[in-house]
Amino acid sequence: MSALPDNAPMLLRRDETGVAYLTLNRPSQFNSLSRAMLESLIAEIDAIAKDTSVRVVVLAGEGKAFCAGHDLKEMRGNHTLQFQQDLFRLCGKFMMKLTELPQPVIARVHGIATAAGCQLVSMCDLAVASDVARFAVSGINVGLFCATPSVGLSRNMGRKEAFEMLVTGDFIDATEAQRRGLVNRVVALENLDAEIARLAASICAKSPLAVQMGKQMFYRQLEMGMDAAYQMAAETMACNMMSEDAAEGIDAFITKRKPEWRGR
Repeated sequence: MSALPDNAPMLLRRDETGVAYLTLNRPSQFNSLSRAMLESLIAEIDAIAKDTSVRVVVLAGEGKAFCAGHDLKEMRGNHTLQFQQDLFRLCGKFMMKLTELPQPVIARVHGIATAAGCQLVSMCDLAVASDVARFAVSGINVGLFCATPSVGLSRNMGRKEAFEMLVTGDFIDATEAQRRGLVNRVVALENLDAEIARLAASICAKSPLAVQMGKQMFYRQLEMGMDAAYQMAAETMACNMMSEDAAEGIDAFITKRKPEWRGR
């Protein structure tokens, strides 16, 4: 793999038919999440949140790895409690922004996803992996329990399955990751982009308002008791039903035509 020029951007963006592709571009560092990378990701996600032309975000990695987690060299080179606290808070801020983003986010996992890289997969709304991708939360192998990755991991899979990964640092393959709920789909590497394009196109064909309202409600209700969740869900559906998009969608269904979404 040829070396990148010194001025190469660490985060690439490409927009295509309603889909924003964000690519981590530190291949020689296995796309590790340095402080600068996290700041770049936050800035781009903030911009996308305001961009109504974007319907779906695809998060990918350049080179051999999807993301190998935090930049350990940077962390060791700034060995103060303040730096570590600021770094992990910044990472948590970014991960929450993925959940708060109006548009669904799909992780394109072509290679390894370890530690905070595995956390990143868990915090994306959807994930499609190649059949050669592998996953681990391997901080425990260097004396560091992956506490922040455990938040996303434990919300994707069963407690015992998540805890086993956290205390062993062992890798699981893509098929096992799918079985545990960490990824939605597993396909051959050569079919990865086509599969993601199909998934993104399916979402883009839906009402943007309904998708946005639904994503917001979905994450909020997860943290509620069942009664409160049903109350909030009922209110969301009632408001959604009063929208122009719902009226258009139902009328189109009744008259057997394609709906024309207005986003209102």
